[in-house]
Amino acid sequence: MQLYRNWTAAMIEAIFPKDKQANYEAYGYSAAIRSGGFLFISGQVGVDDAGEALADPAKQFARAFDNLGKVLEAAGLDFSRIVDITSFHVDMYDHFDCFAAAKQKVFSAPPYPNWTAVGVVNLADPALLLEIKATARLIE
Repeated sequence: MQLYRNWTAAMIEAIFPKDKQANYEAYGYSAAIRSGGFLFISGQVGVDDAGEALADPAKQFARAFDNLGKVLEAAGLDFSRIVDITSFHVDMYDHFDCFAAAKQKVFSAPPYPNWTAVGVVNLADPALLLEIKATARLIE
């Protein structure tokens, strides 16, 4: 049993954007986990460097993708490696076109990643309208 645990630990690596590890450790999770040929990215939101949600939905959605890009960059990847995203939306019907426009800027050419959009009542901060969770492939 101990041998299995050691093997598993060796196959998992936590990834954090530069100077952001303390933010994640405060809440006990990783920005991303590299394991089994994939990068599993925790939900990213549209907050500025101080952790404040941007009030304008278009800016918040663009910033969520920027923050996702920073996690990818920390792993040495880019958006072309994403194979799956799940987006969680507060007031989905009010902001869906705005989100779709932000998403289209990032994923502008095929092959597009799998995508699941989920409507939620709220997120961790009441000012947040969106959270994006993603999986990226490590191997070209």
